Amino acid sequence: MKTNNPLVKQSKAQLAPLGKIESRTQFGGYALTVEKVIFAYINEDALYLRASEALQVYHTQRTLEPLVYRKRGMPVQLNYFKVDDTLWQDSEQLLQLSASALRAAQQELATRSVTLRLKDLPNLSLRMEMMLHKVGISSVRLLYEMGSRQSWLKLRAVNKHIGLKTLMALEGAISGHHQAALPTAIREELYAWYVKTLHRTNTVEQA
Repeated sequence: MKTNNPLVKQSKAQLAPLGKIESRTQFGGYALTVEKVIFAYINEDALYLRASEALQVYHTQRTLEPLVYRKRGMPVQLNYFKVDDTLWQDSEQLLQLSASALRAAQQELATRSVTLRLKDLPNLSLRMEMMLHKVGISSVRLLYEMGSRQSWLKLRAVNKHIGLKTLMALEGAISGHHQAALPTAIREELYAWYVKTLHRTNTVEQA
């Protein structure tokens, strides 16, 4: 997605050797991805890298601040660590740690994709798994790659009764949350997209 956030632009430029970096809003900030695999977050004007073996070694030498967000009023620490000023100034080290973060994320995704079925994800039942199979989303990896919105659109194309609850359930399945525990910013963003999409669809159908 396009964004005018200066830190997103800076991160993409500095980490360009990793591949084509894309960004999407998530948890009130931005997730950075390469081939749809999340390896970093930007939150409150700070870049956080996913934990990896190399980052843990660096962390023992220089303590890095973890990414924390609030879930139902309680602080939750995520497995991401803040890029401080010293690391920003060491572009070679930053790139190496970012590459390590990406590899760790890719390995975890590959492992989860092999061992998990769609029905094993939060919010998804056997019935939902069968519905996703019918629209060509036959694995956890494909669901992750497709994302909640595109997956919902595929389901909606064959079943007009698919609504907002399913969209929230898909997002939660991908992010590892029960749909009721999705962060408020994500729920609001998805609701706005849902309303806009329905309006656009209804306009086209009435034309």
